[in-house]
Amino acid sequence: MPLRDANVLITGGTGSFGKKCVEVLLRECPPRRLVVFSRDEQKHVDMMRNHFPPERFPQMRYFVGDVRDRDRLARAMRGIDFVIHAAAMKHVDFAEYNPQECIHTNIGGAQNVIDAAIDCGVKKVIALSTDKAASPINLYGATKLCSDKLFVAANHLSGATGPRFAVVRYGNVVGSKGSVIPFFIEKRKTGVFPITDPRMTRFWITLQQGVQLVLTSFETMNGGELFVPKIPSMNIMELAAAVGPECRTEIVGIRPGEKLHECMITVDDARHTIDCGEYYVIQPAFHWWQREWTAKHGGKPVAEDFTYSSDINTEWLDREALRRMIDTLEIV
Repeated sequence: MPLRDANVLITGGTGSFGKKCVEVLLRECPPRRLVVFSRDEQKHVDMMRNHFPPERFPQMRYFVGDVRDRDRLARAMRGIDFVIHAAAMKHVDFAEYNPQECIHTNIGGAQNVIDAAIDCGVKKVIALSTDKAASPINLYGATKLCSDKLFVAANHLSGATGPRFAVVRYGNVVGSKGSVIPFFIEKRKTGVFPITDPRMTRFWITLQQGVQLVLTSFETMNGGELFVPKIPSMNIMELAAAVGPECRTEIVGIRPGEKLHECMITVDDARHTIDCGEYYVIQPAFHWWQREWTAKHGGKPVAEDFTYSSDINTEWLDREALRRMIDTLEIV
C-alpha cells in the first residue's frame, strides 16, 4: 500500500468520508503524517478530542483551511506525498439556491488543489466525484463534472515528472450525514416517510467501500483515470420498507435538480470505458494511457451501447442486505 509511512492530506477531512478514511488509514496502513484539511473548526475539535487525539495518534495534524484559499492549500501541502480531495459543497438544493458558492468551492477549489499539488511536488492526487456528474441536470452535478475534467486534464499541466491525478466516482453513501437513510431513521419517529417518486432508484455504497476504492486506486492509477465501482441499486420504496416497515409513505414530488435514476457511465462514455472486473475505468484521451494500463492491469472494452444506470443495474440490494448495512453504521 503506497500510503503506508507516507505523508497524506485529505481535503474535507472532517466530513463523513474523511473521518472514515482517517480511521482506515490509521488501522490498515498508518501514514508517517496524516493532515486533515477542513474549514470547519468545530469538526476539527470533535475529531481531535473524541476520535483521533494526537497523544494516541502522533502522526495526526489538524489544519484549518478552505480549498478556496490557494495559499493556505500550498502551505498545507508542503512535504505531502498523496492528496485525497473530498472537500465539496454537495447538497443539491443549497447549490441551486447558492450557485456562485458551489462554483467557487467545487470548481475553483479543484483548480486550487491541482495548482498547489503541482507547486508542492505531490506524487498522486485522487478526487472524489459523484454519480450526479454524469449527464448532470443540477448545478452540483455540473460543477463536479467540471471538477472531474480539471483533474483529468491536470496530468498535462503537471508534465512528465509532476503529480498524477485521477478521479473516483460513486453513488449514494449509506449512512452519510444529510443522506436519505439517516433522514428516514429520524422520520421513523413520526411514522411517515416523505417519498419524492416511488419509481426512483439510486446506487448505494458504504463508506468503507468508498475508502477502499480510493486506496486501491492509488495503487493502480497511471493518471487520468475515472474509476467507477460496481455497486448495487435500490428502489426508494424498498429502501423505505427496509428502514421503517411500520411507517406509511407520502408522495411529495421530485425536488428541483433531482433525477428519477442516477447514471455513472453514459452511453457516450461507453466507447472510452473498460471493464476491469470489480470496477470500470473511463479512460482519458491520452495517447500513452491505454497501452500502459492494459500492460499492467488488463481490462476489456464495454459494449458500444453500454450504460451504467441505477434503474437497469444488474445488482440490487434487498431489504435484509440494507438492514445489515444499517446495523453496522455509525451515522456520521
